[in-house]
Amino acid sequence: MSPLSRRPGGVLRGAAIAAALVCAYGAGVVSGSGSERHAAVAGGGTVLDEAAAKIGGRAARPVDRGALDRAAIEGMLRGLGDRWAHYYSAREFDDVEGRLTGRYSGVGLWLGREDGDSRVLVASVQPGTPAARAGVQAGDFVTRVGDASVTGWDISRVAEALRGRPDETVELTVERERRTRRFHLVRTKVSGGDVTVTELPERARMIRVGAFTRGTGGQVRAAVTGRSPAGRPRGGVLLDLRGNPGGLVDEAVETASAFLSGGPVVTYEPRGRPVQRRTVTAPGDAETPLVVLVDAGTASAAEIVAGSLRDRDRAVIVGSRTYGKGSVQEPLRLADGSVIELTVGRYRTPSGRNLDGVGIEPDVEVSADRPAKAAERRARTVLRGLHATMPG
Repeated sequence: MSPLSRRPGGVLRGAAIAAALVCAYGAGVVSGSGSERHAAVAGGGTVLDEAAAKIGGRAARPVDRGALDRAAIEGMLRGLGDRWAHYYSAREFDDVEGRLTGRYSGVGLWLGREDGDSRVLVASVQPGTPAARAGVQAGDFVTRVGDASVTGWDISRVAEALRGRPDETVELTVERERRTRRFHLVRTKVSGGDVTVTELPERARMIRVGAFTRGTGGQVRAAVTGRSPAGRPRGGVLLDLRGNPGGLVDEAVETASAFLSGGPVVTYEPRGRPVQRRTVTAPGDAETPLVVLVDAGTASAAEIVAGSLRDRDRAVIVGSRTYGKGSVQEPLRLADGSVIELTVGRYRTPSGRNLDGVGIEPDVEVSADRPAKAAERRARTVLRGLHATMPG
């Protein structure tokens, strides 16, 4: 999808809805009756405009109107009770788009949060980036960027602080297993590295997908269908989705399609609109043995892939229960370039399962307390077993 199209999780059109909001507040007309109605005030503004003017003129400390507008929008979003609703300034959303399309300069991190924890978490580390080379790990909690504590910061603010011009240095401080670790990272241009391919013994291949950014699906398909230098992985494929926080739905559908000959991939249920069914984009390899490796960091678009391949009896799922995010967010662009992102629907796997708050239970469970290599070894054992049962 385009940078402004649907993504689950996250991640970042609704021009008619945005225009309706602007027109409603601009005209002083908001649904309601009696005491609930927000009447227009003198000068053609709204009660919100009047409140902002009085706060700006009478508050003990000077306050910028832009800051008041942001606080008002964020307050409205909190009133929705939508845990995924978010407001981005134009610059912040450009950063989000840049990350999803592989056009940004930074250190190579995907950030997230755990349920009930306000700390910013390293959800995934892109291989080959400054963060990966320095030893930053998925599961680390960010505590400082440079000299600034990130306590109370949202994810987009931390991400923006980590980005900057290539060759500039930034210090990242994290907490890992109750110990503080500091990393001096040199920002670099980051692009196209969310898919890594590793050749395994017996002509098998491991394909790791760190996030579903632009082009991910095509890279996975090339690695599966033999357009890579090593040819087809006739010994089987280990698709590693651990720590994958999601990304673009179109790329998730294309990735699942690389392993299916046809049929459904995911069903999207938007509020107030007909159900939409996404099907295989083009026939893929439906025969090579396939194991999908997951963990608690496998979320959103990554769960679309794992759920579709499981429901279609195409893969064996190995690892620990996935995160459980089955909602879809849409970004709604406002007149000043800022963006409101709202949950607009749910998705279901081909069998109709809702994963929101539930996640995917693996076919072969490996405790989350075990080292990452233990899960990988188990997955490779399962893959060898699948290959041994193939005719010929």
